[in-house]
Amino acid sequence: MRLGLHALGIGTGARREVIDAVAVAAEAAGFSTLWVGEHVVMVDRGASRYPYAPDGRIAVPADADWLDPMVALSFAAAATREIRLATGVLLLPEHNPVTLAKQAASLDRLSHGRLALGIGVGWSQEEFAALGVPFKRRGARTDEYLAAMRTLWREDPASFTGEFVNFVDIRVNPKPARNGRIPIIVGGNSDAALRRAARTADGWYGFNLSGTAHASERITRLRSFCETGLRDASEVEIAVALDHHPGPQDHDELAQIGVDELVLVAAPPADPAQANEWVRALQPNRH
Repeated sequence: MRLGLHALGIGTGARREVIDAVAVAAEAAGFSTLWVGEHVVMVDRGASRYPYAPDGRIAVPADADWLDPMVALSFAAAATREIRLATGVLLLPEHNPVTLAKQAASLDRLSHGRLALGIGVGWSQEEFAALGVPFKRRGARTDEYLAAMRTLWREDPASFTGEFVNFVDIRVNPKPARNGRIPIIVGGNSDAALRRAARTADGWYGFNLSGTAHASERITRLRSFCETGLRDASEVEIAVALDHHPGPQDHDELAQIGVDELVLVAAPPADPAQANEWVRALQPNRH
């Protein structure tokens, strides 16, 4: 089972020198993926419930630095050569799909095909309101945006007709480095997210799961949706992050239930000189 690292883009992980140091250290230590999440807008007192914590509150302070994930990953790409780069997750319905298709393909080209686009539908009504995007039907918007982006990556010129996006005979270049495709990973722990992953994605990212039992239940559910859709469940990559730092037992149990990548979520040190030691200490087999 591979190890991923979800540490960059927020707080100390939003500093250029820390991004460089952690990215290089993670690649040298054998980590598979660098994950960077997204929120365009944070609010001090929002009414929306954060779905990945029992108290409904996101742990990131509203005034923390939070980089755009495509920008943050471009700096990580420049500092490394092989490690995969993944948004974990980018809130797709908040973006213009034509612009995002170009941004993602550009980063994929410049990183020589290392990008995986992790997407989610979002949960903050305040964020959608600030961006002028309807919160209702954001799932349908996500599905259509993804279909439109895949059309742009695959065809030239490209045309698409839908409820939320329409274009005729346009050229959006460059194309992704890997035969007109970028792997799509759906994030989210709900049944709706699992259905979307089974139906449309190359992978699923379960975030802040309470333990291996929780992960096992969600993976079983994902596989059932694959079976319903007559899809081989082995085609869907499984990445999970736990709500605690995993130990060797977690690592072994997650591998046994079919997790492909265990993502470690942590805040990096402010001093980039400590990055190597910090990254090595994160690995479960060192405890």
